[in-house]
Amino acid sequence: MTEPSRTQSNASRYLFVLIAGLLVGIVATVMAMRAIQARQDPFPNSLMNVMARQSQLLGDSRKQNRCSINDSTPRLQTLRLLSNDMDLAFPGLRDDTRFQQHASRFRATLNDALASPPADCTALAAVTEQLGNDCKVCHQDFR
Repeated sequence: MTEPSRTQSNASRYLFVLIAGLLVGIVATVMAMRAIQARQDPFPNSLMNVMARQSQLLGDSRKQNRCSINDSTPRLQTLRLLSNDMDLAFPGLRDDTRFQQHASRFRATLNDALASPPADCTALAAVTEQLGNDCKVCHQDFR
């Protein structure tokens, strides 16, 4: 007596093709995203991130009641040095008068703060508030 022939289900084949298709799709998506990312200039975002971090550290110093000149001056100097690169980071805005006004105002605030460094938390709070306002106004116009 012969055994009845079993019909093999195609479900396992379909599952294999589905999984292979998903893997190929994921790899292609990652490759496309990397290609797009490679064409973007990381400098503008990096500059803004470092400046934001320095500003945050100034605020943290104030919250921790570490408001001496020795605590705040290095952060202010770093911000001032980084502010020199804003034109390089945003070459498309180099000729925009509003951008130049915002950048000049930000640098002037830092110059004033470095000319007479904040010696207490009240003065540091005023400086950080002014810097925050300068950033906020520029970001409202150009973000």
